[in-house]
Amino acid sequence: MRVLRASIITVVAVLSLYVCSSLFLETADAETANAISEINWTYQGETGPDFWADLDTDFAACKSGQSQSPIDLTGAKAVDLLNPEFHYEPVPLNLLNNGHTVQVPYAPGSYLMLEGQRYDLLQFHFHSPSEHAIDGQSEPVELHLVHRNEVGELAVVAVLLHADEVTGAAYQLMSQNLPYKAGDKVRTDATINAEDLLPQQTTTYRYSGSLTTPPCSESVTWLVMSQPVSLPNEQLTQYEKLLNHNNRPLQSLHKRSIQLDASS
Repeated sequence: MRVLRASIITVVAVLSLYVCSSLFLETADAETANAISEINWTYQGETGPDFWADLDTDFAACKSGQSQSPIDLTGAKAVDLLNPEFHYEPVPLNLLNNGHTVQVPYAPGSYLMLEGQRYDLLQFHFHSPSEHAIDGQSEPVELHLVHRNEVGELAVVAVLLHADEVTGAAYQLMSQNLPYKAGDKVRTDATINAEDLLPQQTTTYRYSGSLTTPPCSESVTWLVMSQPVSLPNEQLTQYEKLLNHNNRPLQSLHKRSIQLDASS
């Protein structure tokens, strides 16, 4: 009788645990669910860039694509290009560590005008070391500002960050509030204007490429600033330590051409 009672208690306990677990999963917020579903690719080992296309059929372009990013920006053709027009507004500085990078979401209202089209700024994030290279030279960190137009096409502005003694106030503010663990969020009382993250000279290399993370979707317009932004070594070291080699290796140019603003 005691054995039967113990068995019944065990079954009830297991069922209770199952119900509680189910309720927990059902009530998990959308961000947590998305984060869990995305933990199937990394930057190292058997789930790293060499294997992204094998992880999911939606990632096929990571291997078969002919217009992949990043690339070495060499052999660019100098042409007369209209400089992009930046219409950025200050927004609250909130940072998220999503397990792949540190990302800052951007409130609606800020945008980029490029060849007569408006691209709204969605977010910016970081990679270390830099993903793009210029004539074979990479930098410690690269910033990506991600924009989208009304038909869903993407334009990404990239800024290479290199070491110097110049201190950028906006970058310093972020370096003081970095979320160090995956899933961590940092909400501040400060504001930030993405325009303060750009170099003084806003001429660019331009080419047609892809996302540098799965699913590696193509037809992304890339604008890589020809002038880097300088930061002190101690700030760059913070980003390097936190991001820990979250850069995709350079991809083949294939038949694409690279343009460089002739005024740069």
